Amino acid sequence: MKGLILSGGKGTRLRPLTYTSAKQLVPVANKPVLFYGIESLVEAGIREIGVVVGDTAAEIREAVGDGSRWGAHVTYIEQDAPRGLAHAVLISEAFIGREPFVMYLGDNLLNKGIAPFVLEFEREKPAAQILLAHVPDPQMFGVAELDGGRVVRLVEKPKSPKSDLALVGVYLFSEHVFESVKRITPSSRNELEITDAIQDLIDRGLEVRPHIVDGWWKDTGRLEDMLEANRLILDTLEPRIEGRVDAESRIEGKVVIEAGAEVERSVVRGPVIIGAGARIVHAYVGPFTAIGNDVEIRDSEIEHSIVLEGSSVRDLGCRVVDSLMGRNVRISRAPVKPSAYRFMLGDNSEVGIPW
Repeated sequence: MKGLILSGGKGTRLRPLTYTSAKQLVPVANKPVLFYGIESLVEAGIREIGVVVGDTAAEIREAVGDGSRWGAHVTYIEQDAPRGLAHAVLISEAFIGREPFVMYLGDNLLNKGIAPFVLEFEREKPAAQILLAHVPDPQMFGVAELDGGRVVRLVEKPKSPKSDLALVGVYLFSEHVFESVKRITPSSRNELEITDAIQDLIDRGLEVRPHIVDGWWKDTGRLEDMLEANRLILDTLEPRIEGRVDAESRIEGKVVIEAGAEVERSVVRGPVIIGAGARIVHAYVGPFTAIGNDVEIRDSEIEHSIVLEGSSVRDLGCRVVDSLMGRNVRISRAPVKPSAYRFMLGDNSEVGIPW
């Protein structure tokens, strides 16, 4: 089998961060989301991987390279605009050929991997196999309707969902899907919807097998989902301390401190990961926090947050929580009068000020 990872899209729900960074490269537990998808494919025995890229192609190429670090070979497939998931399949036909393939959305995380699904697909050989998960807000997703364990209907973002089974961002297809993506027409969003292509397979009498995932799945398109994915992955960490921790500091729970990081006169309460070159000085880093490389947290408190490389949080009188900070962000309290807040914020930023 081959793999197809979709890494286009503009990441509008994560702006302003995604004005300057591909959404698939925003890190969860200090690893880009996209890398989890590549690892999942490789663990399932898939080494030939196509990556569909758009406006952020150069950044994706620089981060992923040729795939050799994972023992894989990566081919890049250019998509001129976000024209839908089925369009991404269509333009990948030359790469896929007649082989079956896994399509993996590059901003999705699936905690138990995909190896069992790949084995099931290879054994049963349906036209397609879709992964489903129960969700509280099915109107936000493609939704599947089942009848006796068979998929009978798929609807993209229905206003009145008839089930709570959302399509997880991992699909397994045979070569039959290419005929279906050529048969469908653009939706009201002017996109070729993958739900329409799968429905066409069903309408043609071909088998589409459902599989309801029993672990967690996250679409990391929103801040809340990024933080939740970060929490879930941090909770799986094995404690490891390779950096320097002084005698006045206290490390509690699952904590990873990378080589070159320094913790001085601080409390770090896991699960937490602290990247290489980071400095935690007279600070508190609380549970479910990922501190990137070369970050400084000084005379401040932070928890349930993601801080990207090169940023600093200094001299704050109130704890930072539920936050996602981009690269080279500076947050500090200035000891000047008159007392005032000073901001430089991009479009769609959010700031919470305590009373």
